[in-house]
Amino acid sequence: MNKLILLRHGQSQWNLENKFTGWSNVSLTQKGESEAKKAGELIKKHKIHIDTVFSSVLERANKTAEIALKKIDFINLWENDKLIMTCDKNLNERDYGDLVGLNKQETAEKFGKEQVHTWRRSYDIPPPNGESLKDVVERVSPYFRESIKPLLNQNKNILIVAHGNSLRAMMIELGMYKAEEISKIELPTGSPLCINL
Repeated sequence: MNKLILLRHGQSQWNLENKFTGWSNVSLTQKGESEAKKAGELIKKHKIHIDTVFSSVLERANKTAEIALKKIDFINLWENDKLIMTCDKNLNERDYGDLVGLNKQETAEKFGKEQVHTWRRSYDIPPPNGESLKDVVERVSPYFRESIKPLLNQNKNILIVAHGNSLRAMMIELGMYKAEEISKIELPTGSPLCINL
């Protein structure tokens, strides 16, 4: 039985500041680095051998993968002290458009709490000039089917380090949740979810 591990990046500076991050490159906080280390320790504790790593192109996800896997001595994943992973923008976070960089509380005060909740949690209503979760699913699903699923079909253990919304999109693609259920799913930062296939 092979495994697919979904790991949301550790806490970023903008998570801490309660800002919409989207595709902005924001570094991990000290807490985020600690969460990444603990994720690696969990993977090591459960003796899960990782064959392949996928990540978004964003720094917070890449750094989480590197920190987590430093704890695990997989020779096949390291070359010249650099983690071998496939980074692709299709695994990036949802693009929050005009909301990127704005504080979530201040945005709710400006546009109304209900409107911001609709932008954040509805399936198919995007924020101004941004992506809806449906858009993210339409971006993530073909990439998953073409690049990740064939490896899973070969019984490889895969680690995907990405973002709350791109991982939710993947859970829809995997049939774990329906579109109308996914907005209630919270993925904590730095906490691996292991799926037995």
